Amino acid sequence: MKYLEEITKSCEYVAQHSKHVMINEEAIDNLVNQHFMKKQDHWLSSNPFGLLDYSLCDIVNFLIILSSIDCSFWGEPKWTLLTKENTKVDGAFALIYALLQIRKEKGHLDFEQISFEEFRNFFTGNVEIPLLKERYQVVKEVSYIINTKMNGNFYEYIKDITKDIDLLNLIIENFPSFSDTRTYNGKTIYFYKLAGLVVSDILHIIELKENRLVDYSHLVGCADYKIPQILRGLNILEYDLELAELVDKLQEIEENSNYEVEIRANMIVALKKIKEKLPNDLTLIDLNDIIWKMGQDKTKHFKPYHRTRTLSY
Repeated sequence: MKYLEEITKSCEYVAQHSKHVMINEEAIDNLVNQHFMKKQDHWLSSNPFGLLDYSLCDIVNFLIILSSIDCSFWGEPKWTLLTKENTKVDGAFALIYALLQIRKEKGHLDFEQISFEEFRNFFTGNVEIPLLKERYQVVKEVSYIINTKMNGNFYEYIKDITKDIDLLNLIIENFPSFSDTRTYNGKTIYFYKLAGLVVSDILHIIELKENRLVDYSHLVGCADYKIPQILRGLNILEYDLELAELVDKLQEIEENSNYEVEIRANMIVALKKIKEKLPNDLTLIDLNDIIWKMGQDKTKHFKPYHRTRTLSY
């Protein structure tokens, strides 16, 4: 439980000392009384761009690459791709599409064998994707680690792991790019957002494809920019005037600033508080996914999300 306990304890410390973000307990009570707070299908079950048509081995090997760079899509305008079917996609789904095109054309996702120029071409959209060079360096490093430590096949290396604690530990300890920590009042604060995300996705896809018994009940949520946005829209997270003005005016908030750390940490603590009041057996990662899906509903309008350019989320 080492890393998961670090997330919970350090985020609770931030919540106790926050100056710019507060958790509204009454708003939590209002949320838990709503009937939609029930387990939903995992996002992978929608089979985006035919991803589920691949073998479990190929999907898991795809997910470790995807999750390593599933971050920081915001911008004005937002990076958008045009698919071969003439449909516009952006954000994480554009990333999925681009990586699947690489997989189809190259027959693999080994970025030790794919040049930066080739990588860039697959991501060509209306604007350059943020952190393009940095993303390439990440996937190249991930490929190197898989090739040298795991005999070129991440799935084969982890296929017998069905518990979130074990898989999270393995990913954090083997892939430096999944590190996600900050400093607050001189203390190290732990988030591991992308590591938690890929653990959840891998265990869910094993459950979905093979109907195997897996355990993702210990995951604590994924501290990104969309979920705090929705929690703020639900009045569960409240920002002081100083922070609210920055966020609402789309001003960039520096990585590792007190603003950013307080937003992310209070999101983690708020999810835990919601979970404790729910009458059903939702896991924290189920709850995380429910709220994330609310943010994908284009008919709903929320105040802006905070903007921090980072490889962490």
